[in-house]
Amino acid sequence: MKSLSVDQIKKQNFSAGPAILPATVIKEAAAAVADWNGSGLSILEVSHRGKEFVSVLEEAEALTRELLGLTDDYAVLFLTGGASTQFYMTCMNILDKDQTACYVNTGTWSTKAIKEAKLFGNIEEIASSKDRNFSYIPKGYDIPDHAHFLHLTSNNTISGTEFHQLPDTAVPIVCDMSSNIFSRPIDINRYSLIYAGAQKNLGPAGTTLVIIKKDILGKVERAIPTMLNYQTHIDKGSSFNTPPVYPIFVSMLTMRWVKAQGGVAAMEQKNIAKANLLYKEIDRNPLFKGAAAAEDRSRMNVTFVLEKPELEAAFLEAATNAGCVGIKGHRSVGGFRASIYNAMPIEGVQVLVDIMQEFARQNA
Repeated sequence: MKSLSVDQIKKQNFSAGPAILPATVIKEAAAAVADWNGSGLSILEVSHRGKEFVSVLEEAEALTRELLGLTDDYAVLFLTGGASTQFYMTCMNILDKDQTACYVNTGTWSTKAIKEAKLFGNIEEIASSKDRNFSYIPKGYDIPDHAHFLHLTSNNTISGTEFHQLPDTAVPIVCDMSSNIFSRPIDINRYSLIYAGAQKNLGPAGTTLVIIKKDILGKVERAIPTMLNYQTHIDKGSSFNTPPVYPIFVSMLTMRWVKAQGGVAAMEQKNIAKANLLYKEIDRNPLFKGAAAAEDRSRMNVTFVLEKPELEAAFLEAATNAGCVGIKGHRSVGGFRASIYNAMPIEGVQVLVDIMQEFARQNA
């Protein structure tokens, strides 16, 4: 029998982002690039002011509200600039220079958020897991009553940790939810602002979902540039300027897919099953060990290392030859990282588990 080349093997995309999308979404998105809804135009060519794309924006907002259980107290925006723009845009809009915001530092992205926030007010880093290379979620810290808001990064793509419980506080929460949005139900009443880059669980790179409790706006004394003022985009329905049409369209398709799967509650059960399958193998296999504290392990980004580091290159080659791509760990952690976002089927996780088992048989 003729063996398959690497290029012919079905690829299992474990990349941390831009990440895997559902196959049906890719098919629909590709068709729309050629001809959208029989219009004779590509989705890339249509006017962002036309009724056809306005309907996309409206459906994208409606699906966001339905899937996350948002009330009318919250505005939904699709912006540009990624989560990195939100690191400072949040503080510019809701933190005055004499107010204090508290941050929990759980990795690279919250570190960057802290740096930007310091330009706009008093910032207190009230807890950090830097002492152990961000391999756990801090606990048992005090949140001062004078905090104007508490900032969290709900899932940490590099270190592979995740908040499984929110801190017990009445302080408003601002959350970077880029890598686990739509992966589980949330209690929206605990949050005043959520932001999430699309390129993990929502769509392609190019748009950022922002959810804002409207009554927190309009209270800072500073002048805010028009493009960086949330109220600008609320008033103009995410279309003050030309929005990222295609990323929003694909995000809408992805949310349709999530709804068809049974919504975020059903996605959570699937994500738990995938994570349990992979973590069980990491804990059982004598060649591997997890990189994150067991109680704080992420369901989205599974980080692990080899007990014999000298075998890393061989394992990466074995995984690549079997079609598993994107598993090389971030340089700050080393080892491996399997990102198993919503669109990764459990069958793809099983492929990686089978490779780990075979590698152990050959090298243990």
